[in-house]
Amino acid sequence: MLAIRDTALSADEVLAAVADHAAGGTALFIGTVREQDQGRPVTRLAYSAHPSAEAELRRVAEKVAADHPVTALAAVHRTGDLALGEIAVIVAVAAPHRAEAFTAARQLIDDLKREVPIWKNQQFTDGSAEWVGACQDA
Repeated sequence: MLAIRDTALSADEVLAAVADHAAGGTALFIGTVREQDQGRPVTRLAYSAHPSAEAELRRVAEKVAADHPVTALAAVHRTGDLALGEIAVIVAVAAPHRAEAFTAARQLIDDLKREVPIWKNQQFTDGSAEWVGACQDA
């Protein structure tokens, strides 16, 4: 499961997508909208994705799968307006052992944030806004 969506994300759906009896460990990361960024109070976020974002997400995921002995992986990222506490991104990786699952999940979220063309617009309580590239702070 690899997707960019404008609807709410589900950890249960992502976990079900990576369920595998060959896996001894599954690592899950959920990124949520937090109330502050660099000490500035945030009221909401809006995520936008380039049309190539899903293809880039697939490329990133394929590299993680090639680099690590995973049995399954999944990543979904939200677009549109999100309120405080809403889920912005979920990644999950199943692997034969927990260390492999943790390592691959860390690479998947880090590479997703760095390489997939998704941007966020942060709205602050003082009325100002800021664009952040490639979801560096999801």
